[in-house]
Amino acid sequence: MTQAFASEGMSSEEAAAAASSCSREFRANPHPVYAALREAAPVCPLSPPHGVDTYLITRYDDARAALADPRLSKDMYGAIDAYHRIFGDSSIALDDNMLFSDPPKHTRLRRIVGATFTPKRVESLREQVQKITDGLLDRCPASEPVNLLTEFCFPLPLHVICELLGVPENERKQAQEWSATVAQTGFGPEARQKLEIAEGNLRDYLVDLIARKRREPDGALLSALVTAQDQDGALTDGELVSTAWVLLFAGHKSTAYQIGNAVYHLLSRPEQKRLAMTDPEAMAAAVEEIFRFETSVENSTFRYAKEDIKIRDVLIPKGALVQISLTSANRDPEMFPEPDRMDIERPNVQATHLAFGLGPHYCIGAPLARLEMQIALGTLFGRHPDMALAVAPEDARWLTVPFPAFRGLAELPVVLDPS
Repeated sequence: MTQAFASEGMSSEEAAAAASSCSREFRANPHPVYAALREAAPVCPLSPPHGVDTYLITRYDDARAALADPRLSKDMYGAIDAYHRIFGDSSIALDDNMLFSDPPKHTRLRRIVGATFTPKRVESLREQVQKITDGLLDRCPASEPVNLLTEFCFPLPLHVICELLGVPENERKQAQEWSATVAQTGFGPEARQKLEIAEGNLRDYLVDLIARKRREPDGALLSALVTAQDQDGALTDGELVSTAWVLLFAGHKSTAYQIGNAVYHLLSRPEQKRLAMTDPEAMAAAVEEIFRFETSVENSTFRYAKEDIKIRDVLIPKGALVQISLTSANRDPEMFPEPDRMDIERPNVQATHLAFGLGPHYCIGAPLARLEMQIALGTLFGRHPDMALAVAPEDARWLTVPFPAFRGLAELPVVLDPS
């Protein structure tokens, strides 16, 4: 399955068609297609099912430049027609946040959120992350196959981000289900209807949760955001709702799939797993190489061209959407020698990979993701050093929902203690 494409001999038109189709073969292994695009069409027009002109950037140097280019706007309200055609009106209430805004609004929102979502607050979660990790693994059967994605990879970051925000434990499962619907929707009428219902439910829930935090403040992040303000004032009610949403959504989905990707690739490469378990520094290095090698955030969120922009020899017209392939950039041989080889001893990876983006929109949750990854993998392999995949690596199933928000496995069957 994972050898569905071979980049040698693939024309730029064939590669663009494969990337546009988001077929099962492409979802199983997009890397050969990206390799062909980097070589033949590094700035590639796509024909995605949402019907809006989109350009995909695949080379590392171009990706770095585009991620910090102010001519590529993150304010999707400025691209209002394209935005509505893709997501519909129901998304607006949840997308009024720093992820989908430009300066000066983005600067204000990030400054307020950053003042509460501090490295100190993240580090204070270390003991709780370890406790959640241990509790989840205690409940996993050791000698029979278990889907690690549902039993460990997803519950861990979900509980951690909910602890951080202050979401009550008995409300987390429902919030996760609504988030899952938002993440996996397609573009047809039925999918759009499910999306609108889930977004409405999430909006109403967050409005109620914020109201409760106002009445009964606690020490959690959401309470801090309710009262936080800077020289330009506090977050509006709408900004509070959408900020809570983006932290909840991005704070568990991307990490969940990233943990799954890490387990899969380490189990598929026993020598790399052995090196990673040498000491905490080796595990930290392994985490960074895995972020490079198979990031769960395959493409940047949409940007749109505020004016005609020329990248290499391609003119991106004003109003067109632009996506930056972080997955492709992280495997650009011009930046990373032998990019298709996972090497946890690769030098300088943390400072160069683009898994968390770059520039003003660099992921504010990167410290938390690193903490969770290191604790999750160190504890998992420390407790179960003989853990093995319950399927052959080539038979692993990857997400195939049209244009999924993340690059990850559909399931991760393992046996924790095969002996």
